[in-house]
Amino acid sequence: FINSVNTACNRIRFIDLPKDEPGPNQPRKSIFSLIETQIPHVKDEVSKLVSQSESSPDSPTLSGFVLDMFCTPMIDVANEFGVPSYIFLTSGAAFLSLQFYIQALHDEQKVDPAEFKGSDAELVMPCLANPVPAKVLPSVLLDKEWLPHMLSQARRFRESKGIIINTFEELESHAIDSFSKGNTPPVYPVGPILNLNRDGDCDEESDKYKDIKQWLDDQPLSSVVYLCFGSRGSFGVDQVKEIAWGLEQSGHRFLWSLRKPPPKGTMEPPSDYTNPRDVLPEGFLERTANTGKIIGWAPQTDILAHPSVGGFVSHCGWNSILESIWFGVPIAAWPLYAEQQLNAFQIIVELGLGVEIKMDYRREFISDGNEDVISAGEIERGVRCLMELRDEKREKLKEMSGKSRKALENGGSSFTWL
Repeated sequence: FINSVNTACNRIRFIDLPKDEPGPNQPRKSIFSLIETQIPHVKDEVSKLVSQSESSPDSPTLSGFVLDMFCTPMIDVANEFGVPSYIFLTSGAAFLSLQFYIQALHDEQKVDPAEFKGSDAELVMPCLANPVPAKVLPSVLLDKEWLPHMLSQARRFRESKGIIINTFEELESHAIDSFSKGNTPPVYPVGPILNLNRDGDCDEESDKYKDIKQWLDDQPLSSVVYLCFGSRGSFGVDQVKEIAWGLEQSGHRFLWSLRKPPPKGTMEPPSDYTNPRDVLPEGFLERTANTGKIIGWAPQTDILAHPSVGGFVSHCGWNSILESIWFGVPIAAWPLYAEQQLNAFQIIVELGLGVEIKMDYRREFISDGNEDVISAGEIERGVRCLMELRDEKREKLKEMSGKSRKALENGGSSFTWL
């Protein structure tokens, strides 16, 4: 982290570290052990930077470490060089507060969070105004293999100088206020940090984008529901067919980013179908030719920014939530992994900015091919609720969209925190 802010863009050094491929059968272990193996390499690079700054007055000096949430072992490296560590969290403030809450519950009250798995219990937590159903707690806090890592991570977070969060005060005021009452480092909400440039730069993606944009240009204002489940979101054939029937029965126009699942038991990302007809109901493409479009890769920010898009069926990844708020597009929540169930709860219950398809739906990060199937009827209901959303909810979302933009302006809340 370079102490000369005005010239930082010219003075950031990117380091190529050795690539240790994670084992497909030990994803949990590999994620954390991979970070540990990089410690000697980071030490070497930082030593070079420090030596250079000592020998040359014009060289940038080491001010501190800004660490990804999984890179907490690097706090020890920062301590060795006598500089502070800051965590950069790409999830929301409520998730951070939940981590601290669960860690304190485990360490101080000797409660095993895994006991909440499948429970109908509700937890009252300082970070949220409403009681939180155990069914929307993140999988990583309910899984006996993941839990020790998440508890260790929360303990290390407490050692940092501060935590920088990709959120803004007006969105998560309750959660952000809760940190002032606990034994935690200072929290800095500096978001929404979004990549508003078009996702694809290569020629192939540019051509795909032109085709998508042309189709959207031909649709009426706010008439299209956009379905996308993130970079790792995909479903098996049975669920794909239910989604298709639900969309068709809803009668609404749709743009669907349909991805092919990776092979069972692997961590590979989804891919595009060569021929979507292989998994869609017979005749679906013909029947919906005038009202729907199936795509693979999706330039998400461009789609959400388009005036013909009136709703977003989403996995509720935090980036997608921030993007939907920025562009004022309401969400129908269908979470899959990680903390997405909690994010869905926030959007629907805490903030009242979206509707539910199934808030407590969850998938294993590495699929074994078995998954719960949401029926076409549930999907149709969710899409109708989304696209026929009451005016007061749309107005509320429009207001929050304005606040998200104002937060980044000179004098705005995130500008000030930064």
